[in-house]
Amino acid sequence: MSEFTFLELMKEAIFLTFLISLPMLAVGTVVGVGISIVQTATSIQDQSLSFIPKLLATIATMVAFGPWMLSLLMQYTFKLLSGLQNFAR
Repeated sequence: MSEFTFLELMKEAIFLTFLISLPMLAVGTVVGVGISIVQTATSIQDQSLSFIPKLLATIATMVAFGPWMLSLLMQYTFKLLSGLQNFAR
């Protein structure tokens, strides 16, 4: 396997990781900021208040985007395994 091939595979893997984690991170961040704004407006200083809504939003996002994420992972895995004999050279 040449250095270019290895670097290309690593670049694709890092981009795929970013692409798969982006929906969950974005939803968790938006929910966290929303809860923080409500806490600031109501002067509630409880740190654990935002945990459950962020957790539920992240789980809902995983359920909603799960098939898409699995499809991306399967495509990448198929690409790796189908080119395995070329990588060994």
